[in-house]
Amino acid sequence: MTGGTAPGGPDAASGGPDTSGPDTSAVAPDTSPGRHGTAPRRRGRPPRAESAATRDRILDAAREEFSERGYDKTSVRGIAKSAGVDSALVHHYFGTKEQVFEAAVEVAFAPVLKGREAVLDAPLEEVGERMTRMILGLWENPVTRIPLLAIIRSAVNNETAAGVFRRLVAGQLLRRIAGQLDLPDAELRAELAAAQLVGIAMIRYVIKVEPLASADIEQIVKRVAPVVQGHLTGR
Repeated sequence: MTGGTAPGGPDAASGGPDTSGPDTSAVAPDTSPGRHGTAPRRRGRPPRAESAATRDRILDAAREEFSERGYDKTSVRGIAKSAGVDSALVHHYFGTKEQVFEAAVEVAFAPVLKGREAVLDAPLEEVGERMTRMILGLWENPVTRIPLLAIIRSAVNNETAAGVFRRLVAGQLLRRIAGQLDLPDAELRAELAAAQLVGIAMIRYVIKVEPLASADIEQIVKRVAPVVQGHLTGR
């Protein structure tokens, strides 16, 4: 048949280069699967529409890595591999490992900051119970427990991680609660109340000492809330 075009385009018929196929001059992507899916690991920056999803995926991977390995044994490269991205992308979004940890902590701590208002708005005689329910309720929820484990395990083993935790807890939670007490030793009172709850969380959810580890949460709140209230407002 005359007037047809040879397969591969007109250049193929004349011996010229075939431009109909994909450009093979680009570097092939890293196709190793990430922990959170089977998509190949991307190199470089994603399109703008994908940026938020990519950032969230990195934070999810970071929380899991910090939770499982602690701060010292977690690396930016390991977070990137877990998220299925190039490590340069982690640095692009967050910077150093400390900055990745701080971003992961802030996201994980968001429910505490949100619930903080319910504590601050309560009558002074109810602050102890509300604070107890808020903190232990976060540990009871499996969704928020994992990032909290990452924070606690990292903070107790590494001073850099502990500093991030202190800045967030002291600046965003304890000082706000202390400001409501209108007492000369208000900051110490707030810290003692927080120490009571963090200690219970460590024993119940991290070390899992029985019978506290399997005790009914309402029974715990009933016993602990008056102690927390005593730290905050007792004379």
